[in-house]
Amino acid sequence: MSSISARTQRVLKRRAAAWTALAFMPALAPAHAQNAPVATLPSISVSGDAPPLTLLEPTGTGTLLGLTPFETPASIEIISNEQLRERGAVTVTDAITQAAGISAMRHPGNGGSSLSSRGFTDSNSVAQLYDGVRQYGGVGQTFIYDPWAVDRIEVLRGPASVLYGEGAIGGVVNVIPKKPTRGPIENEIQTTVGTHDTQRFGFGSGGALDEKWSYRLDISGNHSDSGISLGDSRDAAVTAALRLDVSPELNFTLTQAYAWQEPTRYFGTPLMDGTMDYSLRKQNYNVADSKIIYRDSRTELKAEWSPNPATQVRSRVYYIGSDRDYRDVENYAWVPGDMIRRTAYTEIFHDQEQAGTITDATFDGHLLGLANKVAVGFELNRASLKHTNNSPYSGTSLVDPYDVDHGRFINVAGTTPRYRNTATQYALFAEDRLMLTPAWSILGGVRYDHIDLKRRDLVADQTAFRTTFTNVGWRVGTVYDVLPTLSVYGQYAQAADPIGSLLLLSPANKDFELSQGKQIEVGVKQTFWDGKGQWTLAAYHIRKNNLVTRDPNDPSLRIQVGEQSSRGLEATLGVELSPAWRLDLNAVALRARYDDFSESVNGVNVSRNGNVPTDVPERVANAWISWKFAPQWTASAGLRYVGKRYADAANRLEMAGYTTTNLALLWEPRRDLSLALRAFNVFDRKYAETAYYNQTQWLLGEGRRVELSANYRF
Repeated sequence: MSSISARTQRVLKRRAAAWTALAFMPALAPAHAQNAPVATLPSISVSGDAPPLTLLEPTGTGTLLGLTPFETPASIEIISNEQLRERGAVTVTDAITQAAGISAMRHPGNGGSSLSSRGFTDSNSVAQLYDGVRQYGGVGQTFIYDPWAVDRIEVLRGPASVLYGEGAIGGVVNVIPKKPTRGPIENEIQTTVGTHDTQRFGFGSGGALDEKWSYRLDISGNHSDSGISLGDSRDAAVTAALRLDVSPELNFTLTQAYAWQEPTRYFGTPLMDGTMDYSLRKQNYNVADSKIIYRDSRTELKAEWSPNPATQVRSRVYYIGSDRDYRDVENYAWVPGDMIRRTAYTEIFHDQEQAGTITDATFDGHLLGLANKVAVGFELNRASLKHTNNSPYSGTSLVDPYDVDHGRFINVAGTTPRYRNTATQYALFAEDRLMLTPAWSILGGVRYDHIDLKRRDLVADQTAFRTTFTNVGWRVGTVYDVLPTLSVYGQYAQAADPIGSLLLLSPANKDFELSQGKQIEVGVKQTFWDGKGQWTLAAYHIRKNNLVTRDPNDPSLRIQVGEQSSRGLEATLGVELSPAWRLDLNAVALRARYDDFSESVNGVNVSRNGNVPTDVPERVANAWISWKFAPQWTASAGLRYVGKRYADAANRLEMAGYTTTNLALLWEPRRDLSLALRAFNVFDRKYAETAYYNQTQWLLGEGRRVELSANYRF
């Protein structure tokens, strides 16, 4: 065991807030495993005495080996349960964007969940996991990650194909739910009311039923009208987990989650003469009988076995189901005479399912007399998507932009099942960490992915195509402890992205190859002030090739050429300035460019070399400060800055940068009761968050909101 692991244990024992990942401790501390059952899990209580030392918490996202971010040659950030509660993010996407360099580009077409990281965007390049499991296909994540049921969020920036397969060149986000806990049963209830007819509810319960059984149950629901016409949104989610500790060496956990969601039916606001009229922010140009409904479920059985102190085996089988219904008019364009032309009357049904298994084993031992830790495993899954639609999405109407007559949905072609895409995937992976000295380690990993994709034409009742994708992703890195509290690292990685959403892949794109990416990263990480603070700095360069663009010789076709790259600096700082003051900062300076990329414009091939890729901000920063000004009172403030982005590859349509401010006041009159008053975007900043598929149609950010919450624990 390295000296850093020993130090990690000492710090973790001093801070209960850092114990949320104790399930991985047997792999890090075999000697301790002989004295305490593997099944012992922490409670979710948090402490406000000091900021969580997340650099010293074992994670399951950055490696397969249960290392801490301090020990891992990669950029890893943890948003702790304490931070989730303190900042009060309404959605998990809001919470994720508090991590360094992560921005949101959500709209109904991507399930409201797509992200941008290190110059790369959308679910094809920034993967999202739920407790380490990924829904494949790149269609868009619609399962509700309500912060109420989330224990922590782990963000791995940069290529992650060596861990999670294709589709993660920009990074990966792992949302980890609350888990069954040992100890007495603890319950919690929270209610919230606010502006825009907002109501929220959450109930949580967990603890030990007896010496072998423990559980966790979380229920939540939300409603708001979003402050715009046709703006009603509502959702509900239930997550339940039951754990059986057969022995100190073996346990099983069964998890069942359901989510239902009707998000706001808003597809953006069109530009007028190339500019945005923000007085239209409260207008919605959808039809009156529009609908968006997501229904998601997850079922998983997980087993953890430690046959001896140096070995840990984990295996899970799971099922993921997603049904999505859309009926909307989705494209809006300004026309002379101050009118909005609406086109693309779209009705789509997604019937998506995925079943799979993941198994890995970790062994702690020696190689050539040096401490060595190795993990090996495999993954197998089958995913399918049945696509029902009313293509070619005809229908046209005109509406007054300021006095909208929403009208009714027009269905010209009729809605029928069109195709089913089915992907069968298997992967083999391995990772190894060798301690050359007590202060110097090297880490390497490799993963092989094989994907067989078949498309069935449901209209012609025949196979449209079959194709195969393969990829080998790998990385090698090193970490050196300059001091017991200061480490430097370097890493080289290769990864791959699909050329589109695999489960939506069309016959025209079936012969394209996966896009390939390479990254070089160096960085430094440190804890200081006797554990009261931590900071990180990372520098990186990523290059991705095989982009898809229109054929200049035939604009109706697409070809695979080109290259884009990014390089940047990321910095984070978290520190307890005094017993009453706490500060968290992060900032990113990025240079992202198309290096070799052309578009066909009116039949003419136009180079976009040197331009910034669409929806990529090159400056992103977050700041959060809290002040405990009285024994039962805490005030806090958060600032978020997102730099300018471009809606088009020509870089002619610029979405201006913006800064939003959040404020909060927390009162804890009793140990079991707290009241929180929160205001979001308090200065009512008007801004565009992203562009829709139609580049002259922007989704505007939400205006000022105020919410009052009461939380009771019993």
